[in-house]
Amino acid sequence: MRKDSYVLNFNEIDRKSLPIAGGKGASLGELSRIEGIRVPDGFCITTDAYQELTENHPELNLLLTELEQLPAENHKVISETSNRIHQIITNIEIPPVIQKAISDRLLTFGETDAYAVRSSATAEDLPTASFAGQQDTFLNVTGTESILKHIPKCWASLFTERAVTYRIQHGFGHRQIQLSVVIQKMVFPQVSGILFTADPITSNRNISSIDAGYGLGEALVSGLVNADTYRIQGGQITDRKIPLKKHAIYPLPEGGTMEQELEPENQREQVLTDLQILELERIGRRIEAHFGYPQDIEWCLDNGVFYIVQSRPITTLFPVPEVADNEKQVYVSVGHQQMMTDAMKPLGISFWQLSTSHPMHTAGGRLFLDISKQLASQTGRDSLLNTLGKSDPLSKDALTDIMERNIIPLSSEQTQPITNKLTSEVTLSNDPEIVTELIRKGRQAIQELHEQIRTKTGSGLLDFIREDLGRLRQLLFDPKGFQALMAGITASAWINEHMQEWLGEKNAADVLSQSLDNNVTSEMGLALMDVADIIRLYPEIRTFLENTPGEDFLHEIKAFNGGEVVHEAITHFLDQYGMRCAGEIDITKTRWSEKPTILIPLLLNNIRNFEPQAGKRKFELGRAEALEKEQELLTRLKQLPDGEEKASETRQRVAQLRIFSGYREYPKYLMINHYFEYKQALMKEAENLELTGVLSSKEDIFFLRFEELQDIFRTGKVDQQLIQQRKDAFKTYEKLTPPRFITSDGEVISGRYKREDLPENALAGLAVSTGVIEGRARVILTMEQAVLEEGDILVTTFTDPSWTPLFVSIKGLVTEVGGLMTHGAVIAREYGLPAVVGVENATKLITDGQRIRVNGGEGWVEIL
Repeated sequence: MRKDSYVLNFNEIDRKSLPIAGGKGASLGELSRIEGIRVPDGFCITTDAYQELTENHPELNLLLTELEQLPAENHKVISETSNRIHQIITNIEIPPVIQKAISDRLLTFGETDAYAVRSSATAEDLPTASFAGQQDTFLNVTGTESILKHIPKCWASLFTERAVTYRIQHGFGHRQIQLSVVIQKMVFPQVSGILFTADPITSNRNISSIDAGYGLGEALVSGLVNADTYRIQGGQITDRKIPLKKHAIYPLPEGGTMEQELEPENQREQVLTDLQILELERIGRRIEAHFGYPQDIEWCLDNGVFYIVQSRPITTLFPVPEVADNEKQVYVSVGHQQMMTDAMKPLGISFWQLSTSHPMHTAGGRLFLDISKQLASQTGRDSLLNTLGKSDPLSKDALTDIMERNIIPLSSEQTQPITNKLTSEVTLSNDPEIVTELIRKGRQAIQELHEQIRTKTGSGLLDFIREDLGRLRQLLFDPKGFQALMAGITASAWINEHMQEWLGEKNAADVLSQSLDNNVTSEMGLALMDVADIIRLYPEIRTFLENTPGEDFLHEIKAFNGGEVVHEAITHFLDQYGMRCAGEIDITKTRWSEKPTILIPLLLNNIRNFEPQAGKRKFELGRAEALEKEQELLTRLKQLPDGEEKASETRQRVAQLRIFSGYREYPKYLMINHYFEYKQALMKEAENLELTGVLSSKEDIFFLRFEELQDIFRTGKVDQQLIQQRKDAFKTYEKLTPPRFITSDGEVISGRYKREDLPENALAGLAVSTGVIEGRARVILTMEQAVLEEGDILVTTFTDPSWTPLFVSIKGLVTEVGGLMTHGAVIAREYGLPAVVGVENATKLITDGQRIRVNGGEGWVEIL
C-alpha cells in the first residue's frame, strides 16, 4: 500500500470520500470546498490505516466474530467483549510506515501547533443515522508523540459498549464500519455553539436555531454549560433566550482544557451580537444549500471570524410531502385517520392511492392529504373542524392553531368541503334490510373477484386489478352505504347530546352500542373464542400450542387426538378472517392466513381467561345491558314534560344506532378482502420472477409501485439498485414518528390537550367508551407480544381490526392514536370496555405492569 494513502488533506476529500475519511472527514472536506466558508486546516488518517492494523489481528478478529453473534439485550457479554476489544486497540502499535506518514503531514501543517484529534466513522453523520457522539474527540493535543498516542484511542472508541449496542440496534455490522481519524488545527474561540438550519422543536425548515456559549463548543454539546438560544426566520431574529452563564471551558496553552468562572458582567449578557447572529444564519443557509438538506452545524468564533468545524444532516426531521409547486401547503396524516401510523412499503402506498378518490402525497413512507384548499375558505374550515376536529381534540387544537395563525390565508372563493358529495341528505328508514343488502352486495363482489382473478396473469392481471379497484371504489363510496355509516354516527351523537341535556347523563350511547348486529369485526373476536372452545376439549393440542410450534403447526395438529376438528375450526376462521392483520391497509403486511402462528397467543389467552361458551354469553349479556339501558332511558324520559314525544324520538334514534352502527366496520373488511385477493395473485407472479432470476426475492415486489410492475412483467427486467435504495429508505422511515399535521415548510403541528380538571399523575386523552376501570397496564406494541390476564388494560400505539381478538380478554383500552369513531373506540363500546384514545406517548409514559385507572367517560388515564 502506498504511504500517501494513509493521510489525505481536507482539500483532497469530498462527500464521496466517506469510505476512506468517514462521515466527519468527508463533511469537513466538502465544507472546505464551499466558497466563503472557513474550515480550520487539517487532514485525515484514512480507514486504510485502521484496516491495516485490525484486519490481520487474530485475537481481535476472534472477538469481533463473537460480538457479531450477540443480541442487543445481552448487556453483560457485550460489555465484556467490547471492553476487551477496546483495550487491544488502545494498546496497538502503529506501524512505522503509518507513523512516518502522519509525522510528515504534521510537519507541513505545523508540528508544534495544537490540534483536535477526532474520530470519523464510515457510518456517521449520514442522512439516515447520525451516530452522533458515539466515538471520541480529544481537544488541544500538542506534539507529534501525543497525537500518535491519541489516534488508537479514537480507533478504540468504535468499541465502547454504547457504540456497539447502538450498531446492533440499528443493524450495522461491526466489521462493516471503519474509522478514520481527523487531525484538525485547534481554534481558540471566544464563543462557539451549534446552528440548526431547521427548528429542532417544530421542524420548520424556514426557522434557524442557534445555541451560543462562551469558550469551547464541546462543553455546550455535553451540557456542561448554559447557552443562549436564538431563532431566526426571514432574516429577522424572532426569539432569543439569554440564561445565566456562570462557567465556560477554555483550552490550556500546554494542552488540555480547564473550566473557568465567567466575570459577573458577562454572565447575563448576550453572547453574539444581532449582526453576528444574522451573519451566522446566512452561513448556515449557504451550507444547507450546498448539501441539499437541513444541517446540524458546529461553529466557533475567533477574533470576529466564524469557523465551521462540523456539519451533519439533521436526521430527526420528518420529510416534507413531495409536491410539484412551491405554494404554502398544509397536510394531514392519513395514517392517523386510518389507525395505522407505521411506515408503508411502496406497493402498499400505491394501492392505497389507487383505492381512494382523493390525491394523496407521500413522505417518510406515509400518506398525507393536502387540506390547503379547504383551509382557504370558511366553509372548508368549518368542515375540517367538524370532521377531523370533532373526533380528536388534538386535531381540533392543531387545526385551530393553523387557522388562527392563518397559515393558509382565507380567500374570497368558498371552496366546497371534500366530503360534499357524500354528505348530501339521504333519509334512511330504520330497516335492517338496508344493511343486509349492502353486505350482500359486498360478499357478491368478493366472490366474483375470487373466481375471476384466478385466470389472470402478467400484464392482464394488472389491468384486471386496476379495473376491480374502480369497482371497489364504487362500493366503498356508494352513497347509500355512506349514509348507513353516517346514520349510526349521527344517532350516537344525537343520543349523547340529548340524554345529557334532558337527563344529565353523559355518554349514554356507549352502553346502547354493545353487542350490535352485523359488526364483522366484533363478530371476529367472538368467533376466535369459539375456536378456543374447541381447542379446550383437547389438552394435548393445547400443550402443543403452548410450546411455540413452527409455521407448519396447522398440518402437525392433525396427528393429535381431535386434530382434524381443531384444524377445521382454525381453517374455517381463516377462511372468514385470514385476510386481516396488524396494519392491514398496507397490502404488503403479512396476513393471518400467511402466518397463522400469529393467532396462537390469542387462542391461548382465550383458553386461559374464559370459561366455555363465554363468547356467546358475552354477546348476549351486552345485548341485554343495551336493551335494559334503552328501557331505563325511555322510562325516565316519559316522566319529563313532553316525555312521550321525547321517548318516541329517542326510541327511533336507538333503533337507528343499533341497526346501522355495526355496518361501520364492513367497508374496511370489504377492502381488505379485495387486497388479499390482489396480493395472492401478485405473489404468484412474483414467485415466477424469483424462479427466473428477475427478482432476488419475491418480497422485493413490495418495494415497487403498482405502475412499475407493468414494465417488469413486460420486459422481465428490474432495477435492483432502486429496490435496495427503497429498502434502506424504509428502514429509516420505520424509526420516524409521523405528525398529525405538517406544512410544506416542514413545520409539525401536533395540538395540545387543554385540560385543567385532571387528577395528579393523569394523562389526558379522548373519552370514547364510558366507565372507570383499574388494573395492570400491559404495554403491547405487536400482537405477538400479547400475553394477557383477566383484568389487564391494553396500552398500545393504535389498534385496527386485527387487534379485536385481544379486546375480549382486556378490561380497558388506552391508545396513542384514535378518535370517537375509529376502530378501537367502536369495538370498546360494543364490548363495554372503558377506553381513552389519543393519549400522547402513552406507551412511553406508562410502564408495562404499572397499575393504572382508566376513566373512559372523562378521558384520562391515572398512573396509580
